[in-house]
Amino acid sequence: MDAVVKFTSQSQGKDRLFRATQYACALSVYLLRNNSERKALVAKLKSLETTMSAGRKLFRLGNTANSIEAAKRTMQLSDRVLCLCLTVSNVNRALYFICDNVLWARSVGLIHDIDKERWSLNASRYYFFSLVMNLTRDLYVVVQLMVKRANDKRFKQKMNQHLNESPEVAEVVIPQLDAFFFLLLETLKSHPAIALDTVKNICDLFIPLDRLGIYQQNAGVVGFCGLISSVIGILTLAQPTLRIKP
Repeated sequence: MDAVVKFTSQSQGKDRLFRATQYACALSVYLLRNNSERKALVAKLKSLETTMSAGRKLFRLGNTANSIEAAKRTMQLSDRVLCLCLTVSNVNRALYFICDNVLWARSVGLIHDIDKERWSLNASRYYFFSLVMNLTRDLYVVVQLMVKRANDKRFKQKMNQHLNESPEVAEVVIPQLDAFFFLLLETLKSHPAIALDTVKNICDLFIPLDRLGIYQQNAGVVGFCGLISSVIGILTLAQPTLRIKP
């Protein structure tokens, strides 16, 4: 119970709970869209989805400063690739939050003379660039871990044993390809933080891709991906050991 109270007391924790609820509603609305007997429920879910989205914008008001501070920290990283990926990602997140804050101010009537569609598209672009850099970081870390694991003597023995125990696979799949996927899966299994972060970023990527019209999907796919990434976000916030560093 103490862990639950601590989690919900954080604005980031509340944002992720609201986000999970928002996308769960979006997915439910899509699944129930053709059910004429559930029209009242669908209307309530749509209203709840809108409320959750508006509430999240309020929670994100201070995130611009957090992203700028994060960018300052990542600029100090000794690894140049990580430094570049994470700094560019944090800068784009800061720009995304600026657009998001402007859109919130317009929604509550503090600002009137702005092009909502233009600011919304800019927010999606910055969000997209941030996710691309995060995925680039994930790929870089995975490759490093795979190289390190491939050079481990005990792992080489394990891989040889795997290939020898599956001769029927070699007849269908190229042995080198089988070895590559075995190495990849073993690496991700032994480093759940990077595995979760990669899945989360891939799921999140569908959201700006859809909004920008680059790769449009139905509302069900977007809702499902948003829900999965939200659940992973809640999990990594509740269990810091599952959060990728830096």
